[in-house]
Amino acid sequence: MARRILLLGRKGIVVDDAKSQIDDPGLEILGGTCIDDVRAAFADDAGGGGGGATGSIDHVFMGAGIDLELRLEIVREIFQRSSTTTVHLKDASSGPKGFLPFVKAVLEGLKENNL
Repeated sequence: MARRILLLGRKGIVVDDAKSQIDDPGLEILGGTCIDDVRAAFADDAGGGGGGATGSIDHVFMGAGIDLELRLEIVREIFQRSSTTTVHLKDASSGPKGFLPFVKAVLEGLKENNL
């Protein structure tokens, strides 16, 4: 069963670009820019990854361009909805160009450790 990941960023174009460049048939990749997108991803009836629960998300990757207060609200929302989802926060210094390398590096580490 495919792992479901959610990519979140301030700009949809950065998220869409990252989604298009991650080529892994073992992943279902969702994207978003706001907390409503997070809620929709967890409520998604097509979901089935992770533990097989509808709307489950295995890993969330969040860019640093999102306002800090909103990032904290998103993290809170995720942890209230799931006890199994991991959240990965990108640094601000590498900017939007660092989003894809960040996601790929974390995914590689997760894969190497069977997570």
